[in-house]
Amino acid sequence: MNAISSISLSGMQAAQTRLDASAHNIANQQTEGFQPLEVQQSTQADGGVNSQVERSTGAGPSLEDDVVAQLQAKNSFLANLNVFKTNDGMLGSLLNIRA
Repeated sequence: MNAISSISLSGMQAAQTRLDASAHNIANQQTEGFQPLEVQQSTQADGGVNSQVERSTGAGPSLEDDVVAQLQAKNSFLANLNVFKTNDGMLGSLLNIRA
């Protein structure tokens, strides 16, 4: 897989992780003693992003913050998907020219 595809794929996976964590927080918000999940992201040396899910030590984000996080994750996923599709189309065009 080329670099652009792997970078956009890691972005889609990070967005999915953020979406899953915020959905988990919203679903369990009313549970007594619930510790929300937080997603920590870091950049990879060769491009892309790593995501880790951790339990929050405090109260965690509010319901509004989680809803905004879901919207951000959705938009991030769609942006990375467009990069992936565009790269795939360009690679296909290049292969057709060389064939």
